[in-house]
Amino acid sequence: MHASAIPTTLSSNVTDTALIFEGGGMRASYTAAVVVALLQAEIHLDWVAGISAGSSNTANYLARDPQRARESFVGFAADPNFGGLRTFLRGKGMFNADYIYQESGRPGGALPFDFSTFCANPAEMNLGVFEADTGRSFYWTRDDTPTADDLMIRVQSSSTLPFFMPTVHIGEHSYVDGALGPSGGIALDAAKEAGYEKFLVVLTRPRSYTKDPMRVNVLMRRYFRAYPAVLDALEARAENYNRTREELLELESEGKAMVFFPDGYLVENSEKNTAKLARSYSEGQAQIAKELPAWKEWLGLA
Repeated sequence: MHASAIPTTLSSNVTDTALIFEGGGMRASYTAAVVVALLQAEIHLDWVAGISAGSSNTANYLARDPQRARESFVGFAADPNFGGLRTFLRGKGMFNADYIYQESGRPGGALPFDFSTFCANPAEMNLGVFEADTGRSFYWTRDDTPTADDLMIRVQSSSTLPFFMPTVHIGEHSYVDGALGPSGGIALDAAKEAGYEKFLVVLTRPRSYTKDPMRVNVLMRRYFRAYPAVLDALEARAENYNRTREELLELESEGKAMVFFPDGYLVENSEKNTAKLARSYSEGQAQIAKELPAWKEWLGLA
């Protein structure tokens, strides 16, 4: 949609259900297909949250940009500036985060972001983040993103994998991946706090998955010596994540949650091979095509 064609405001057609996107780095190549399917089916929820890579899916969904949703986790990895050992050794991260989240999204960039449509969309946005210097977890909202640059750096902050990407500084504080918060990376807590009792949740791990506890090694302790709260959160993450997953399974059994569990080909969170990413996206596309009719019925759109 061209900027000149964007209405003053868009509308939502689902207002009683929270939409939640889990992170997982490049595993979001699988769930980017869900973003595209929702947009193509014109399913527009009024409250959306994401953490880590899920924040990119959230932003693309709110901008109603299916092409960017796909490219963000498939074709974009072929960009020579995307990152790697060279950028890691230069202190820019294994993923070249400033380029990925800020430079590329600007007008004329490799992956321009449609901020006009994002602003016209009435849906609420919540991006989970972890404040590294204080240990506080919270969610960025539209109030924090009056400009496209404000939005992009906050998506970056939510997505900043500890150690593999440089800590993001906004104002007086430093930020890393929101998955270190008490939700474990699935924004169910924010949705419940907002008063929702129905949840459409898009995960990037199979139904059978449980997260193993992480052992923080000497190298990581040295790297985060200025941020002891990050080390504590890394050690607690598995317990937090597994607890939220168990709660989701209970909600699903009660008919209060519709949960997307990937059952096809998944890549590693650091994958940059575009053929593998394309296969992951394609299998996510096939799965959501099968599940979407049940989603529409559950959402009252059938």
